[in-house]
Amino acid sequence: MRLDDWQQSRNIEDRRNSSMGGGRPSFGGGRKLGLGTIVLALAAWYFLGINPMSIIGGGDILSQMTGDSGYSAQYETSGTVGQEMTDAEGQFVSKVLGTTEAVWTKIFQQNGWGTYPKPKLVLYSGATRSGCGVGQAQMGPFYCPADQKVYLDLSFFRDTGRRLGVKGDFAQGYVIAHEIGHHVQNQLGILNQLEQAKRSNSRQANMISVLSELQADCFAGIWANALAQSGNVIESGDIEEAMTAAEAVGDDRIQKSQQGYAVPDSFTHGTSAQRVNWFTRGLKSGDVHQCDTLKS
Repeated sequence: MRLDDWQQSRNIEDRRNSSMGGGRPSFGGGRKLGLGTIVLALAAWYFLGINPMSIIGGGDILSQMTGDSGYSAQYETSGTVGQEMTDAEGQFVSKVLGTTEAVWTKIFQQNGWGTYPKPKLVLYSGATRSGCGVGQAQMGPFYCPADQKVYLDLSFFRDTGRRLGVKGDFAQGYVIAHEIGHHVQNQLGILNQLEQAKRSNSRQANMISVLSELQADCFAGIWANALAQSGNVIESGDIEEAMTAAEAVGDDRIQKSQQGYAVPDSFTHGTSAQRVNWFTRGLKSGDVHQCDTLKS
């Protein structure tokens, strides 16, 4: 993935020097977040998930999962904004975010949707506060509709490379583009529609979550198509990296690797085949209107 000609986005909020470190946060009474809770979070939302806190219904996810209330640990809620990243990982994320801004600004203009509201991407280490509650590195990247920010701990890329074999800069770009896809859904009113549908039909909540995730995959494909059309970003093997990532994070594949079998009724993100299919649909068509998972 060649990003030398791209400027860094000014919408990075860098909390890495002020976030809580890699240790576990503690709660009222001094009890710490247990390993079982972390494993549960990994199993449910390990990769590319819409904010797990919004799926639960808002608030502090960790207190809801453990039954505790009242934090004894402090989490940073702000960081350096608008400055150029000086480290290689920060520069990469900043430039990828810049590509998504260019792509979606143009698409919004072409479709008469007005000005594309650029989200901030928060880089943090260990744990941090968001408008949707506490985010932790183990839960993976997520988008918070409440504050319209994407949250990412860069250790996630190293962990998924080791655990799932998902490697390569374009695969990482796909992760970011997927989360930006949720921001696009939010701006178009789709997230609100999906949340209302889940509240009115709780038995279909998992299926609705799958539709949301698959649409974000399709939007990531739209992003990849636009970069391919530009002719100076995508390199040989990049698309294959994204396909491999999409396949690796299907619910069926993750569940089989963790417990030896899959439980379709528990899927929240879609099967490997579905994720690859919807990313491919966006990639080949370049047409945002082809990403309507609710009608397909």
